[in-house]
Amino acid sequence: MSTSFTADSLRGITHFVITAKSSSFTEAAEQLGITKSAVGKSVARLEERLGTRLFHRSTRKLSLTSDGEAYLASCLSALEILDSAENSLSRRQDNPAGTVRIDMPASFGRNLMMPVLLDLISRYPALRLALTFNDRLIDPVEEGVDLVLRLGELQSTDELIARRLSRQRLILCASPEYLRQHGAPGDIESLKKHGCIMGFRRGAPLAWRLRPAGEREVKFISGTAHQISDGDAMLLACLAGAGIAQFPESMVNSHIDAGSLVAVMADHMPVPVELNVVWPRTRHLIPKVRIIVDELLKKAGEGVFGNLR
Repeated sequence: MSTSFTADSLRGITHFVITAKSSSFTEAAEQLGITKSAVGKSVARLEERLGTRLFHRSTRKLSLTSDGEAYLASCLSALEILDSAENSLSRRQDNPAGTVRIDMPASFGRNLMMPVLLDLISRYPALRLALTFNDRLIDPVEEGVDLVLRLGELQSTDELIARRLSRQRLILCASPEYLRQHGAPGDIESLKKHGCIMGFRRGAPLAWRLRPAGEREVKFISGTAHQISDGDAMLLACLAGAGIAQFPESMVNSHIDAGSLVAVMADHMPVPVELNVVWPRTRHLIPKVRIIVDELLKKAGEGVFGNLR
């Protein structure tokens, strides 16, 4: 398999991407202004150069193979970088344009990040946001996401770059009505007798982190807990008196200040966890992504997301 890159290679990539997007050699030919046969031969030469089939072909349907899907994602990423380079050379760095894909924990995204992002798109109207909100961990490389916000410890990896936005204390809290009816736990043994609301991911509850004064940190799972996979839904359940829950401080500080939630077992609070913005190391920070990262780091320095140190 040849690894040389030629003008014919670039034409083949262009023809492949347009064919993949239209799922039709005929439609791709119309868009390119060449014959259907020329498109087919160009893609065939590309497949020969790569040593793999990119399309499943039949008389009725044209679809990507698994290699074709992976190659399309790489081609689109490369074309995006080239487009960004052209924008830069055209002196349009001060007006970043295009779509930025960001994945965020649900509650953090809605309550902390949305105000920042909405302010950005008001200042840079050519920016487009593609936002997903979920509390499961994703791989930004596999998912094709530009930026990911992650709460908690990051696994060591050579594929990702992370910048800290804040440190979040994890606070156990309950509603005043719940505490009036059931009292406040003072230690882990008494906590086992209380109603608990725990996060839920991949078929299992997410353990709370607790550190009794002067002791090592332990993980706690209630055997009778409500299990909820969405942070905002957990907060609503806690406010309604369904039990005790553990939250990052930015989710509950305003409710504690208002008296609608009460912190418990403050002497069991663990070491704060980090909130990071993460992106693939292999993906250059093109202007539209860099403007968002720079803004998030600026806001972090101002304490918008909580204590940075």
